[in-house]
Amino acid sequence: MKEISKTTLRVRYAETDQMGVVYYANYFVWCEIGRVEFFRQLGYDYKQMEIADDCHLPVVEASCRYRSPARYDDDVVIETSVTALRSHVIKFGYRLLRGEQLLAEAETVHVSVDRKMQKKSLPEKYLTAIRSTMQ
Repeated sequence: MKEISKTTLRVRYAETDQMGVVYYANYFVWCEIGRVEFFRQLGYDYKQMEIADDCHLPVVEASCRYRSPARYDDDVVIETSVTALRSHVIKFGYRLLRGEQLLAEAETVHVSVDRKMQKKSLPEKYLTAIRSTMQ
C-alpha cells in the first residue's frame, strides 16, 4: 500500500483574498509544505539534501484542481505521496482536505539538479526511501 504523508495547517488570514477564501496560489505553497514534511517523515531534511548532497528539486510542472474553497481559520490536511519516480524525475500528488471534504487535488513534477542547475540522478538513499513509500 502506498504510504501517504499527512501534514496539518491552519489557514491564516493573510492567505485569504478579498472574498474571504484562500487565494489560489497558496495551495502551491501548501504543496511545498507537504513535500518538505514528506522528506522529513522519511528521515531527510530538504535543506540538507541541498547542502550535503547538492540535490535540488525545482518544480518543472504544477497543476491544481480546486473543488471547494478553504477559508480563514480552517484546519487543512495536506496528504502527500509520490506518484511517479525515475532516477532524475519525481512526481508528487497532493490531496488537500478540510475534515473529509476534498478542497483540491494537485500534482508537481520535479527534476533533480545540482546547484549549477545541471540535471543529475537523485542520490540512491533518496531513491530507495521514496520507492519504499510507493509499494
